[in-house]
Amino acid sequence: MDVRPRTDKAEPQDELAARLRLLQELSGLGVRALARDTGLSSSSLSRYLSGQTVPPWPTVIALCRLVKRDPRPLRPLWERSSNPLPAPPRTSRQARPTPRNDLPRDVPDFTGRHDALAAVLAAVDSHRVVAVDGMAGVGKTTLAVHAAHRLAADYPDAQLYVDLHGFTEGREPLDSGSALRMLLAALDVPSERVPQEGVEQLAACWRSELAHRRAVVLLDNAVDADQVRPLLPGAGPSVALITSRNRLLGLDEVPPVSLDVLSPQESAELLARASGDPGGADGRLAREPESAAEVLRLCGHLPLALRLAAARLRHRPGWTVGVLVDRLSQGTGEFDAAFAMSVRQLPGSQARLFRMLGLLPGSTFDEYVVAAVADVPVSSARAVLEDLLDAHLVQQPTADRYRLHDLVREHARRAGAQQDSAVARERALGRMLDYYVHATAAADEAMAFLAPGRPATAGRAPAELPRFTDKNAAFAWLVAEYENLIAVFEIADAIGADAHVCELPRFMRAYFARRCGTTHLNHLFERSLAAAQRLDDPLHLAEAYSDLGFARYNAGRMAEADAAYEAAEPSLSRAGTVGARAELAMRRGYLRWDQGYVQEPLELFRTAGKAYETAGCRAGAAHAAASEAWAMLQLGHREEAAQRARDVLDMPHTDPAWPPTLTARITLGVAIAGDEPDEAAEHLRRALESARADGHLNNEAWCLNCLGVALRRMGRHEEALASHREAFALLDELFEEHWKIRFLNDYAETCRLAGLPEEALRLHRQALEVAPALGYRHEEARAHEGIAVLLEEADPATAAEHRGAGQAVLREPDAVTH
Repeated sequence: MDVRPRTDKAEPQDELAARLRLLQELSGLGVRALARDTGLSSSSLSRYLSGQTVPPWPTVIALCRLVKRDPRPLRPLWERSSNPLPAPPRTSRQARPTPRNDLPRDVPDFTGRHDALAAVLAAVDSHRVVAVDGMAGVGKTTLAVHAAHRLAADYPDAQLYVDLHGFTEGREPLDSGSALRMLLAALDVPSERVPQEGVEQLAACWRSELAHRRAVVLLDNAVDADQVRPLLPGAGPSVALITSRNRLLGLDEVPPVSLDVLSPQESAELLARASGDPGGADGRLAREPESAAEVLRLCGHLPLALRLAAARLRHRPGWTVGVLVDRLSQGTGEFDAAFAMSVRQLPGSQARLFRMLGLLPGSTFDEYVVAAVADVPVSSARAVLEDLLDAHLVQQPTADRYRLHDLVREHARRAGAQQDSAVARERALGRMLDYYVHATAAADEAMAFLAPGRPATAGRAPAELPRFTDKNAAFAWLVAEYENLIAVFEIADAIGADAHVCELPRFMRAYFARRCGTTHLNHLFERSLAAAQRLDDPLHLAEAYSDLGFARYNAGRMAEADAAYEAAEPSLSRAGTVGARAELAMRRGYLRWDQGYVQEPLELFRTAGKAYETAGCRAGAAHAAASEAWAMLQLGHREEAAQRARDVLDMPHTDPAWPPTLTARITLGVAIAGDEPDEAAEHLRRALESARADGHLNNEAWCLNCLGVALRRMGRHEEALASHREAFALLDELFEEHWKIRFLNDYAETCRLAGLPEEALRLHRQALEVAPALGYRHEEARAHEGIAVLLEEADPATAAEHRGAGQAVLREPDAVTH
């Protein structure tokens, strides 16, 4: 039964109320019983059903779930009916103009395979999954890509591709967990919704995301059934195509399509098309039919070998087919015959650059890293890559990215080991590590996450780096290079390039803040610390301890964060770096506040601000000033907090989501809510808008929570509750549960003043359960005080116990309650 009745009413609020009344009819419950079952008050529910008030979105969800109806069709109507605050985007990340399409380019001369293609499409139609298997070079990926492009129109929500590296020489197959994180990132799933650990949890999240999408997913080069099983879609319309050199016998439910070499007729057709032969009696192939047949034999009827041989003919108009046969005959096997002949035709500089490509660790790469590894200008690298593309030695899945077939990569690695000295290869590998550290540092600087850190010092900066016009371009580069960056980190750690191991994760902090959770970041910084200890460099040690502490703080591991910060102090004293000292002071300020200290955080923020000013770091000084304003607000010094926040907003900056601006707007909005409600609402609206545009669920939830506090101070309790509920609806999507402790007491206080004492008591008690375990002593004290206020009349003895317990929690040398 459809929950959407026909309605002639023009007002969205009236239409929403009509649909909610239909939900009540479906439930068969009266208003009072329905309110009880959904946790609402009868008066509030009556206002929602009559259209007097727009309900919070979580209320709409609760009503729909009660009658087992999907709430998502009501979301646009609810957004039009709600207050003028900007509607949340469909994803917390920046909106994409078109759906994600990662498929490699379809070959223009796709030839033959009519039966195999029909079998693939039929299997997709019947089972939604198909596995294509066959020997190396037989054209599995080409067929799967061609089929995926054919399917794209029927699966418009996303077309995804991931190379599982099941048979890539020199690297381990991609583990299922990493593949799932890559796929979820490709769907632009906010990192906060991605489970931090466990392949089963990641697979469940992946299936859930695919359940409401029509997507086609190409899983290339699977090593076995165990690797690919967690990546398969679950319920829903999405489909998957798998390729592997092995029959995936463990996937009983997946129909296989096995490829053999091309038939003689198909081979001849492909050779003609790929070589540009016009056909007919005047073509080279027709003039030398025996030589043409020998080319097919020497290439073993393998599509990859045939394309390589055809490329030689196409670019050598003076060659006869007999000459091609002579060159092919110098090879040792079906694939090597065509491949070795193609490589032999390269000039010396091109052959050297080609061999260098075997050192690159990831699936795809760009011209900048090639230029760095080969030690040539980017323009030269680009020209050689174009020549290699024409020779079918490299592939170009997108306009600015290149990739190597596994067999080609294997040959490049072997050729490099045979023809290049160990010293030359070591230097090229070093240039690659240098490039990635310095390029990542440039991207990090363009992201402008917080205060800029010191520049990269590991190795030498390459002559040319990518140019990032803004933070979105930098973020897109980091997304494209993420697999390479992790692989480079592993290489650096394996060969003992400790300076690179120390610095690379530091320059990925802004990326991790926008994309990934904290578990992986903690793992990287633990290894960076080990590298810093081996270097015994005081600055690297101080930064490594500080970074590890901050990663642990963001994971809710307060005691471990405190220990790491303490360990950073001796190294800081030895290093004597003002910027690192300021950064550590800021981080300790956040930690100390959550630990229950009151005055110390304020002093730490002021100390950091002075240090940043001494270092000439305007962004750092602004960030410290904004944090100082926030601390003043928490202490109850609203006028001083408002003035300090205005000082920050007077600092010019082009990015509305610049962290100091966001913090200042939130602080100012809450500080002046009682006296200047219109201005306060505008500041909070702009903060919320910028947080949503920037793509941080955490910041969006923070803005919504603070908006709830401000609306409460304006006396607008229903709107305040709606804002808190929307914040918690976002927080329910987070897998880092410790974030909720920051907002529970604010929500509880709003419930108390809105006449919902039982809900307020439940929330304060929830905060009291969570805060001690995490080490958030400030929120623990607030929870005790909130419970005391609620119980003061009904149970004064228990209220007094809670008040005393709260004061005991904050009984520290500088701690006072507020």
